[in-house]
Order: sequence, then C-alpha cells, then structure tokens
Amino acid sequence: MSEIVDQSLQKIAKGTGIIFIGGIVGMLLGFIGRALLARFFTQAEYGIYSLAFVLLSIFVTISLFGLQDGVARQIGYYRGKNDLLRVKEIIFSSIQIAFILSVILSIILFFMSDFFSTKVFHDLTLATPLKVFAFTIPFFALTQLFVSIFRGFESVKENIYFQNILRNVLFPVFLIPVILLGLPFIDAIYAFATSIIVTFIIFAFYILKRSHLSLKDSIGNLFAVNPIGKELLLFSTPLLGAYMLSKIMNWTDTLMLGYFMTSDIVGLYNAAVPLARFIVMFVYSTHFILIPIMASLYSQNLTSEMKRTYQILTKWCTFAALPLFFIFMLFPKVILSSFFGANYVKASLALQILSASFFIHVLIGPSGAAIIAMGRTRFDLLACSIGTVSNFLLNAILIPIWGINGAAIATALSLVTVHLLYLIKLYQISRIHPFTRNYLTPLFASSLIMFLIYFIARNFITINVWLLFSLSVLFFAICVVVLIISKSIEEEDLMLLLALEKKSGLNIKTVKNILRRFV
Repeated sequence: MSEIVDQSLQKIAKGTGIIFIGGIVGMLLGFIGRALLARFFTQAEYGIYSLAFVLLSIFVTISLFGLQDGVARQIGYYRGKNDLLRVKEIIFSSIQIAFILSVILSIILFFMSDFFSTKVFHDLTLATPLKVFAFTIPFFALTQLFVSIFRGFESVKENIYFQNILRNVLFPVFLIPVILLGLPFIDAIYAFATSIIVTFIIFAFYILKRSHLSLKDSIGNLFAVNPIGKELLLFSTPLLGAYMLSKIMNWTDTLMLGYFMTSDIVGLYNAAVPLARFIVMFVYSTHFILIPIMASLYSQNLTSEMKRTYQILTKWCTFAALPLFFIFMLFPKVILSSFFGANYVKASLALQILSASFFIHVLIGPSGAAIIAMGRTRFDLLACSIGTVSNFLLNAILIPIWGINGAAIATALSLVTVHLLYLIKLYQISRIHPFTRNYLTPLFASSLIMFLIYFIARNFITINVWLLFSLSVLFFAICVVVLIISKSIEEEDLMLLLALEKKSGLNIKTVKNILRRFV
C-alpha cells in the first residue's frame, strides 16, 4: 500500500506543484485584468463585463457537455487498463462533440443577446458585449477541452501555458492600449475576446506539433461518425448537468444581483468573489491531476490507497490555505481598498462570508473530484442540483433584504451543503474522510495562535497591505512549527517534499532531516 500511495502522491505533488504555481500566477494575472477594468472604467461598466463573462461561461460550459472532467477521467481510467485504442477514440469523440456544440451555442447567444439585455437584465448596454463574446465560444471551449485531454495523460503544463498564463497575460496586454488611448468600454470587451482567440490559435499550433496524442487526426475528421461518442456522451451527460449546475450555483449570485439590483452593485460584489476564490486555489490545484490518478487507482480496486492519498492532500491544502483565510477574515477592508480602491470597502462583509465558505470546502478536501474519479456521476448531479436549487431560492429571498451580503450568505450555505453531501457519500461508499488526529490537532492549535496574534497586534499596529504580507509569512511559519511540534508530520508528507524537491531542483536536505526526527 505504502509504495502505491507514495507513487500517487509523488505524481500529484509534481502536478499540483506546477498547477499551484501556475494557478497563482494565472489568478494574479487575471486579477490584474479585473483590477484595470475596475479602476479605469466605471463600476457599472465593470458590472456589465462581469455579467457578460458569466453568460459566456455558461454557454461555454454547455458546449463542453461535461467533457472537462469526463475526458480526463475516462482517459485516466482506460490508461489504467492499458486500453490505448479506447483512449484515442475518446480524444477524437470529445473534440467532435465540443466543436459542433460550441458553434451552435455561439449562434444562439449572438441572436439572444438583445433578449438577455432587455428582458432579463434591463440594460441595453449589455447587448453588444454579449454579441462580441458569442464569437469566442468555440475558441474558448476547444481550448478548455484540449487542456482536459492533456490532463488525462497527467500532463499539466498545457493548463499552465495556455489557461493560466497566456490568456491572462494577453488580456491586460490588449487592455492597456485601450486605457492609454482613452478608448470606449466596448474596446475593452474586444481586448478580452481577442485574448481568447489568440490563445486558441497558439494552442492549436502547439497541438499540431504533438501528434502522438492523436489530436491532429481528430481535428482533421470532425464530422466523421464515431461510435465511442455515444458512450462518452452517456458518461459525460451527468457530468454536464453537475458541472453546469455547479457553475450556475457560482454565478447565480452575480446574475440575481444583476436582476434585483444595478450594474454597479454587481461590480461591487465581484470585487469580493475573485479574492475569496484564492482560498480554494490550493485544493483546486489538486483536482486537475487528482481525477485521472484516483480513477486509475479505482480501476485497480485500490480503495485504501485512495483514502490515504485523500487524507494527506487535504491536510496540506488546508494548511496552505489557512494563513490566507485568516488574512481575508481579519483584514477585509485593507485587502479590498488596496486592490480595488476605497469604493469597494463596502464588500468587506461579503468577502468574509465567502472566505469562510470556501475554507470549509478546503477543510473537507477534494471530495467532488474523488466522487467523479469513482464514477459516481449521478450522485454528483444530485448534489449539484440540491445546491443550485437552494442557492437560487436563498438568493431570491436574501438579495432583496441584504443586497450583496445576502448573495454571499446564499452562496456560502449552498456551497457548504454540496461539499458536505459529497463527503457523506464518499464516506458511505469507501470510508474515505480527511479527519485524522494529525489533521485536526495542528489545525485547532494553529488557528488559536493566529487569533491571539491578531487580538494583540490590532491594538498596537496600523495594518497596511505590506504588513499583511509579513503577517501571511508569519501565519504560514506558525502552521509549519505547529505541525512539527504536534508530531503531525507523516512518512507520506516526506514523500511529497521529495517529489517537490525533485521537481523544483532545490536542495532541502536540512529540512527533511529536521522533519524526520518528528515522524
């Protein structure tokens, strides 16, 4: 068991390390684009961009038909069985399905843009951005699918190159001239659309030079009939429903704020949301590579190895996220004013509420990814359905009463509900859970120490964004020290360090020797 767990953790550590760093870079670059929009255009225009992006994301999600996770899972599963012919057929079918659906949905969004702008959101200025975004749907969808195909082969660098870095670099690059020349807001929308299209073109050239994945043949035969497509659709249909519902659950607050409130309120709320999502980037980094690896373990009936892998990953994701969670919870006004400006301080309570819910997700671990890896796509659909319905009802009730804080509460409650359902089901079918002594003891101790430091420091120190960075480093150091003192470091933790050392090229021999004394 230990050897298999170590191998799985090393693969995940290598992939997760790259995804995590790339994810941070990508989120920061994406954050730059949003911050530029928020600072150099009006709050209402930033709200229009947010609404248009949500609708674009919904249509892209539908066009992918659940293939983002379905393709990665199926490729990982059949690679575990060494059925390479089936792997090639899955690749071909997925590209065929995504291409056809994305073109159809691009046309639908283009002709429905006036309806959305006038009948749903009551803002005529939304129509043109939606029409521009409609053209990007095939490019956006196929870029995401290509990343998922490489993901099935446990290759993560394509996600970093194209999803996290290239597109998020191109947007501010194209946006800055718009700002400097004082061009109208619609040109900022064109800048975003251009970043999506250029990213796809560069990715396509990258793929055509790597025909060992059979992508070249797949692209060249988009309209050929392939029987494996039916099987892939049957497997991915519940995933489409679940993925679509989870996205709708994430977007319902923004959409319903747009319906009940005004565009400037939407812009205010969407300053808090991307910040809070930084907390889950640690666990999301594991999702990318975890699904194909756990699917491979599951195909070999290695449930005990899956459980141990899950526990170790959850522990490290939690302690990586803990300092950031405390920073957002304790100093929301400083964070918001520093990144978005003083006008956005009104979103402080919303940031705290969202941060708490995302951290609960981290505490539970990558439960949704484990459910998908085990092929329980129907339960995934059921859990997301419950979350989406409850989110819609709560938003409808709470937004008219409490505005953006009501939206944050609705999202928080529905998100926690879904992940608790995942965890209960996971325990029911495989006895997998993250709550070991080596997880809970240092968690409570570290949290207590951080609270004490905050209550002491707030009476003597004026907090600014640079001091928050120092506090983050201090909080992270506290987590490490508590883990060591409480003897919560395990052999598998050292395996993770070895994998990261090998991947990064750093020499951490002294650190490893110290930690071994406490194992």
